[in-house]
Amino acid sequence: MTDSQHRLSGYDRAAYRAVARLSTPALDEPLRRVSHLANFSKLWFLVAGALALSGGPRGRRAAVTGLAAIGATSLVVNQPLKKFAGERLRPDRAGHGVPMERWVPMPTSGSFPSGHSASAAAFAVAAGGVVPEVRPALRVMASVIAFSRVYTGVHYPSDVLVGVTVGALFGRLTGRLVRRRWPPSQPNDKEHTS
Repeated sequence: MTDSQHRLSGYDRAAYRAVARLSTPALDEPLRRVSHLANFSKLWFLVAGALALSGGPRGRRAAVTGLAAIGATSLVVNQPLKKFAGERLRPDRAGHGVPMERWVPMPTSGSFPSGHSASAAAFAVAAGGVVPEVRPALRVMASVIAFSRVYTGVHYPSDVLVGVTVGALFGRLTGRLVRRRWPPSQPNDKEHTS
């Protein structure tokens, strides 16, 4: 490990410990539940269903685009990226002082990058590109999920930051591919990007 890598690792652990030391017991149960609901992208399937049922053609397009983005992101994050990163060990929650009231089951996969954060960002960017009206809500949801992974002690902040970056990239790419392959067919079915 080079000096710069060692410094970055130190900052990462310091940020992790700072989150662990937060005195916010009112957030413990809600963030545990959110983190659990994000397992296997359950939350995003629920959101996709709501968009498809209530959003007309754009809502259905947003749901499909968001779920396709999760699929592509999950394939890349959970296979080559985690293996390329050398199966980084998960944080030592007890050693870093994460209160047990926050704990969720510790995943057995490598820590880097965060798959939950990647999937959250992928869905938020892809679906939000189709239905801009829901973009702020989707981004808030994705941010809460990403933070919950550090708060519950299962990821270092860098795992989450890289996961969000990869997910956002795949969300944008998926959105572009879907628009190219299946352009909006009606004037009121326009899609916007930002």
